Amino acid sequence: MPSQSMLVTKPYLPPIEEYIKKLEKIWETNWLTNNGPLAVELEEKLQEYLGVKHVVLVSNGTIAIQLALRALEVKGEVITTPFSFAATTTAIMWEGLKPVFADIREDNFGLDAELVEKKVGRKTGAIMPVHVYGYPSDVERIDEVAKKHGLKVIYDAAHAFGVKLGDRSLLSYGDAATISFHATKLFNTGEGGAVVTNDDKTAAKVRSLRDFGYEGEELAVVGINAKNSEFHAALGLCNLPKVTEAIDHRQFCAKIYDDHISQLFGVVRPITPAGIDYNFAYLPVMFESEELLLSVKSDLEKAEVFTRRYFYPALNTLPYVKYQSCPVAESVASRVLCLPLHNSIGVSEVLKVCEVLKKSLLDQQPKRLVGMRPWAVDSGYPWSFRNLKEN
Repeated sequence: MPSQSMLVTKPYLPPIEEYIKKLEKIWETNWLTNNGPLAVELEEKLQEYLGVKHVVLVSNGTIAIQLALRALEVKGEVITTPFSFAATTTAIMWEGLKPVFADIREDNFGLDAELVEKKVGRKTGAIMPVHVYGYPSDVERIDEVAKKHGLKVIYDAAHAFGVKLGDRSLLSYGDAATISFHATKLFNTGEGGAVVTNDDKTAAKVRSLRDFGYEGEELAVVGINAKNSEFHAALGLCNLPKVTEAIDHRQFCAKIYDDHISQLFGVVRPITPAGIDYNFAYLPVMFESEELLLSVKSDLEKAEVFTRRYFYPALNTLPYVKYQSCPVAESVASRVLCLPLHNSIGVSEVLKVCEVLKKSLLDQQPKRLVGMRPWAVDSGYPWSFRNLKEN
C-alpha cells in the first residue's frame, strides 16, 4: 500500500480526544440534526473567521450552489466556466438551467470577463465564476458586467476558504458564494458546505430552502432537506482552529516545490497574484503538452506518487452538455496536473516528488538543461511557455 503522504490530497482529522469531547455534548443534548447547537456555533465561528455576515451550513458544496440559484431566483441561462469540477455545471443543470460557457484566462484560470459580456443574451440570468485553486476571479470586472446587464453573480468558491483580496474575504463578493467542506478540502467537516452572503434576505431564503421550505413553523416555499448534522459540525469545530497552521505548512511546502520546479523545462507553476492572502489549497503545475503530462504522471505513479488531472476534461466537452468552443480551457485542462499537497505531507515527500519529476523531464528532454527559470517574472501570464528559452 502506498504511503498516504504521497497521495494528491489527504483528509485532515483532529486528535480523536478533541472530537470525542464534542461528541459528548451531542450525547448530553440528544440533538443530532435540525440546526443543532454545534451547527449554530460552527456557523457563527465561520462568520467571524471568514469576515462575512452570513454562513449558512448545508450538507455539501454542490447543494450549496443549487440553493443559491434557487434563493436568488435565477432563470434561463447561467454563464459559467468550462474549467472546474463537474459539480459546477451539473448543479446548474439540476436546477433546470442552461450552462453557457465562456472561456478562461490563462493567468488565473478564471472566466475572462470580456468574453463573459459577449455571452450575455436575453435569457441570461446569472454569472457563475469559479475561484479556481483559490486564485481570485476578476471580481471587479465581473461585477461591472453583472450590474450593467442586471444579472446575479454566484461564485463557486469551493477552493477559496480563507483567501483574502486585500483586506476583504474573497467569499464576500457577488450576491452569494458557495463553498465546500468536503473531506479533502483545506477545511473539512467530512461532508458539508455553505452558502455565504452579506444579504439578510438571501440568507433567510437559503435557510428556509435547506429546511423543507419552513419559515418558522409554517411551510412557505418548496424546499428540500439540505441540513448538516451535529456530527459534521463537531468535526468542523475541531478543525477550524487548525486552519492557520495548516496554511502555513502548505505554504512552506509550496515554496519547496516552487524552488525546484522553477529550474525545470517543460513544466511551470503559477505565480500567486499580488495583494492576496492565499490558502495554498492545491499545488497545480502545467506542462507544455498533454503527451508530456501523461508520461510524467506515469513515472510518478511508478514511484508511488499519486497525482490528479484536476480539472480534466474541460466541462464544455462533457457528453451531456452542448459543445461550445473554449480553446484556452480545453488546452489548459489537457495539461494541468495537481501534485501532492496536504496538511501532513513532509519535506522529504515533497523532495521525492520533485526529484522524480526532475528525472522524468530530463529523461524525456535530454537536450534541455536545468538551471533556467521557465517564465518571465514580470509576465502577466505566468503559465505561458512563450517565455521558454534554451541554452
